[in-house]
Amino acid sequence: MSGTSFEPSIIAFCCHFCAYNAADLAGSLRVPYPPSVRIIKVMCTGRIDMRFMLRCLAEGADGVLAAGCLEGECHYMEGNLRARKRIDGIKRQLDETGIEPERLRMINISASDGPLFARLVTEFAADLKQMGPSPVRLTERKVWEEHRDRSRT
Repeated sequence: MSGTSFEPSIIAFCCHFCAYNAADLAGSLRVPYPPSVRIIKVMCTGRIDMRFMLRCLAEGADGVLAAGCLEGECHYMEGNLRARKRIDGIKRQLDETGIEPERLRMINISASDGPLFARLVTEFAADLKQMGPSPVRLTERKVWEEHRDRSRT
């Protein structure tokens, strides 16, 4: 069900020091990226509770992005390296449950890379558009439509 009208919803967890500033810079420079991206500022990607990422997907987000400092330049030493390991683990779990692991992505970016942030987020949205809506979102929609149809009769 990938069509031109489908705009994927993306939740982006952005670290305070680099990724959030890159997103802000993209906005200041008026470099466009999909308006369906919702940014959540976190102190460090290493502090993201992975249950939050899973919950975003479980509640119908089409994709989840963790955006942190460049590898080796994390303001919290190795936070982004720990996040990368956790995300790889979650991707394996997603694959086992039948949800595309590509719906979860991690990027590393510096604060001065606003245009790169916009490009990477836009590429993620394009990849999600190719995959189509989240299977969880489709399941929720089907349940809602069945409930609506039953209440009309």
